Amino acid sequence: MNAKLQVLVIDDDVVVGRSFDRVLSEKGYDVKTVLSGEEALETLDKSNFDVVFTDIKMPGMDGLEVTERIKAKCPWTPVVVITGYGTQANEVRASVLGANGFVRKPLTPEMIESITLKAVNDAGQPEKDVEAQLEVAETVVKSEEETVKVAEAPKSVNSIAKNIGLFFASPFIALGYVIALPFVGFYMFVKLGREAFVKKHTSE
Repeated sequence: MNAKLQVLVIDDDVVVGRSFDRVLSEKGYDVKTVLSGEEALETLDKSNFDVVFTDIKMPGMDGLEVTERIKAKCPWTPVVVITGYGTQANEVRASVLGANGFVRKPLTPEMIESITLKAVNDAGQPEKDVEAQLEVAETVVKSEEETVKVAEAPKSVNSIAKNIGLFFASPFIALGYVIALPFVGFYMFVKLGREAFVKKHTSE
């Protein structure tokens, strides 16, 4: 690394802070450790950090509130929540607040290094994330368009079939009228004759 990446570790357990410092300093990171959320916010007012690690259970301001405050102030700064009290509810809330990761203690040197590297890489690829989201959106739109086309296809087929049916049936319909016409005429003739006959005898 040409320029040292700045890492802030927030934990009231001094041993945790020292572990991060020892592991990451050997990898070329510049590590700052603080013991509370209040101290962390004061530190962030003075310096910028590439990654922030925060414990959840601490005196005063807990780690989730710290995460919320940091994301409100520096939304581009990756925040990874570390805890010995990991629950699904905490994970969900941390994610909603904008946390970039959630890991449980105890942490091995390999875990500390890997989660730090992942947070740094994720923070350096916002444009790729946006492009990926756009690709997903385009895929959804195309899928919906195909669904509409498939839904409309039977209507078109039914319309064509109806027109073809009428085309072939029209000669038979005309023939039916031709056959029925003499009978209709005869019926009308008889009806008119009967009415005239009745009218004549009535008048007499």
